[in-house]
Amino acid sequence: MSRSTGPRVKILRALGTDLPGLTAKKSERRPYPPGQHGQARKKLSQFALRLQEKQKVRHNYGVTELQLRTLMKEARASKAAPGHKLIEFLERRLDNVVFRSGFARTIPAARQLVNHGHILVDGKRVDIASYRIRRGQTITFRDRSKAIAPTVAGFPVADTFQTPWLEVDRENFKATVAALPDETSILFPIRIQMVVEFYSQRL
Repeated sequence: MSRSTGPRVKILRALGTDLPGLTAKKSERRPYPPGQHGQARKKLSQFALRLQEKQKVRHNYGVTELQLRTLMKEARASKAAPGHKLIEFLERRLDNVVFRSGFARTIPAARQLVNHGHILVDGKRVDIASYRIRRGQTITFRDRSKAIAPTVAGFPVADTFQTPWLEVDRENFKATVAALPDETSILFPIRIQMVVEFYSQRL
C-alpha cells in the first residue's frame, strides 16, 4: 500500500525519527519503539538498519515498494550518485512539491488534492501524484479550489522548514520551481547510502 492508514505516530516511534511528510505530529512524548519491550535496548543487525532507513523513505513520501524500486533503478542508471539522485526524484514528485509549497499539511493531504484535480501544472490539470516536476514549471490551484481549507492549514507547517528551490506566492497560491532539489533538501535524518546498499543485491 502506498498510504499509511494506521497510527502514524506509531510509525515514527518504530523508525526513531519524525517524518514531516507523513504527519505533522511528533514522537517526542514517547521517543522509543512501541510495544511492551519498546524501551529495552537492543542492537540492530546491518540488515535491520538498512531496512529501517529504507522504510523512512517509503513512509515519508508515501510510495509503494515497487515505486521505490523503480526509482532506485533509475537513480542507479544515472551518472549522479544513486542516493542523491533518488532523493531528487522523490522531492520532485508533484504531491511532495504541493506539500513543500505549504498548500497541504502532509504529503497524503497533498496527494488527495492532486488526485481530486485541484492542482494545475503550467495551467494544465495534473491528477497524478507521482508526476515529476521540472525546473521552471509553475504549480497553481484551479480558481474554485483556492478557498479549500487544507491550503490554508499547510502554511504554518511550511514555516517550520525551508525550501529554497521553490518560489512560493501564497497570496495567489502559486509555486514556481526555481531549481531542482538536491540531497540536502530532505526534511528528516537519513543515511541514504544504507538505502542504496539495501537495494544493491535486490535489483
